[in-house]
Amino acid sequence: MNRRRKQSLFRWVVLVVLGVFFLLPLYAMLEFTTRGADGRTAEVWKTLVDWGQIQEDYPDLSTGIIYSLEQAALTAVLMLVLLVPTMVWVRLRLPWLRRPMEFLCLLPLTIPAIVLVVGLAPVYAWVTYLISGSSLWLTFAYVILVLPFAYRALDAGLAAIDVKTLSEAARSLGAGWGTVLWRVVLPNIRSAVLSAAFLSVALVLGEFTIASLLNRENLQVAINLLGKSSATISVAVSLVSLVLAFVLLFALSFVGGRRRSKEVS
Repeated sequence: MNRRRKQSLFRWVVLVVLGVFFLLPLYAMLEFTTRGADGRTAEVWKTLVDWGQIQEDYPDLSTGIIYSLEQAALTAVLMLVLLVPTMVWVRLRLPWLRRPMEFLCLLPLTIPAIVLVVGLAPVYAWVTYLISGSSLWLTFAYVILVLPFAYRALDAGLAAIDVKTLSEAARSLGAGWGTVLWRVVLPNIRSAVLSAAFLSVALVLGEFTIASLLNRENLQVAINLLGKSSATISVAVSLVSLVLAFVLLFALSFVGGRRRSKEVS
């Protein structure tokens, strides 16, 4: 009993320390954004909830927000379209390719972002010259960045089900491969797909290095530029983006917890 109490106390101490470690900087950011000449003020937060005023007073910020949301959505969709059919097909028809595919998908983890920029810069220079310089083209670079995290999430979901048996049963009933993927496999890995999408969105919303070095626009680049002229707005937007990332990760853990509870039941 004494040992159990010590373990429980130790867990609570760790939770409190980590809570202070993570929450104290957030509180400091909130406190900074509410400072005013005559005490506390909420003018900064009133500005943030007024989209018209943001577009009028901070056009670079509104453009960065729009680009980041579009990049996040496109990255998540393109990543799922690319990975899900490929991983299912490899499991069904080409199992010997699983290790090489895993190696390729995890490779971006070992390559620093600055090195990726060196390789991508000539490609994006030609894209700008031949097509356009839109920041939405960053979607393809972001798909490379999210591959390791999305692959792990989807691989865990596919490993939890018998893909071969399910697909063979559906095929024996006359289903085509599109039906097998859409109506048989995807419903069984829904939580894994959501996990991969959440991770992709969180990574794209927080990405700065590639966008900055390639002279493209997104939320983090806008925050960096805004910090040179309006520190309070910049810190407030940073706080919102951090809280949004925490919410996405919490939702990810909630989805994973539901999946495990369903597997146990």
